[in-house]
Amino acid sequence: MSKKIVITGIGASSPIGGTAPESWEALLAGESGVRTLDNDWAEQYGLAVNFAGQAKVSPTEVLERPVAKRLDPSSQFALVAALEAFADAGSPEIASERLGVDWATGIGGLWSLLDAWDTLREKGPRRVMPLTVPMLMPNAPAAAISMQLEARAFARTVASACASSTESLINAYEHLQLGLADVIIAGGSEAAIHPITLAAFNSAQALSKRVDSPETASRPYDIGRDGFVMGEGAAALVIETEEHALARGARIYAELAGGGVTADSYHITANDPEGTGAARAVELALAQAGATADEVTHVNAHATSTPVGDPNEYVALHQIFGDRTDSIPVSATKAATGHLLGGTGALEALFTALAVKHRVAPPTINLVEQDPEIPLSVSAEPRPLGDGPQLAISNSFGFGGHNAVVAIRSHD
Repeated sequence: MSKKIVITGIGASSPIGGTAPESWEALLAGESGVRTLDNDWAEQYGLAVNFAGQAKVSPTEVLERPVAKRLDPSSQFALVAALEAFADAGSPEIASERLGVDWATGIGGLWSLLDAWDTLREKGPRRVMPLTVPMLMPNAPAAAISMQLEARAFARTVASACASSTESLINAYEHLQLGLADVIIAGGSEAAIHPITLAAFNSAQALSKRVDSPETASRPYDIGRDGFVMGEGAAALVIETEEHALARGARIYAELAGGGVTADSYHITANDPEGTGAARAVELALAQAGATADEVTHVNAHATSTPVGDPNEYVALHQIFGDRTDSIPVSATKAATGHLLGGTGALEALFTALAVKHRVAPPTINLVEQDPEIPLSVSAEPRPLGDGPQLAISNSFGFGGHNAVVAIRSHD
């Protein structure tokens, strides 16, 4: 695959910012987007975990009401992020048949499905909205973006749990290499902060129970970490070949240099403690980037703040970097945003692109006492990466044993 693929537009709606620049600024400032839920249902259902990383700005405040009303929140977030990214890329003038969408979600239109079920039980079948299925289907966000921007090359959807939107970026990279489009809007979205998911994840002992201090609950690598924190939102990246970007005079953030996808085939929820599949995904990403492990200057880790997941990722990284593992600047940005599930990979790839562009590793907040079993180079403050060329990886691992890693290189 010989074409150089670049990132020319970014957009985000996250727990720490309503736009990509706002999210990046808040991340560098060490802000937390996690807080106690103020929804009526949080108290109604007696949830043991009553906090999450809700979006800083509701998509209904951004979209026109008639548009928002026809979309599940997961699609609302997707459209907000995609429109921002497309505008940020200069709203490229392109034949609709050469504009594609590679999107992702882990769960899909959860709120539309369960709201419809409540309506059916309480009011009967005649009151169920006719748009229920188009709102709940997992491909609805990709369809909404495609229709809004008249992207007719394709509108594809990946659903591989927490690796979903990293896979969507890798798919977009490959689709551009194959010449299936000239410009692609890629990313992912999730809106799954719901009583069902909070109760289920808590029953699985996966969530942090730090209800007395929600903003510090997500604490990757800390000796006191006790689970992940739910988040919601979306991130979108406009990507195209360097040749196409330069021809239209586009601003380039970074190069999407390669990606790797593997499967653990180990357990439906736990990742492989040997880290073999995760390490192989990193190897594939670096190979596609034409790079070696020695060139990597920064890692945006999956780092969900779970007792088992964090050390397992360290094992995988150590297989790749050996003695360098403890010195490469690592950022665990879920500490600030919570875990956006199917949207998290795209958001973290966006942060990684900005990290190599601005040559700064974002801080990892809430790290009070680092677990000695995970001796990574992590800091509570932003760290300069140096003036030279930068190559970073962004890791995503999901239920089902899905591993996806992207390599992102500085362009200027």
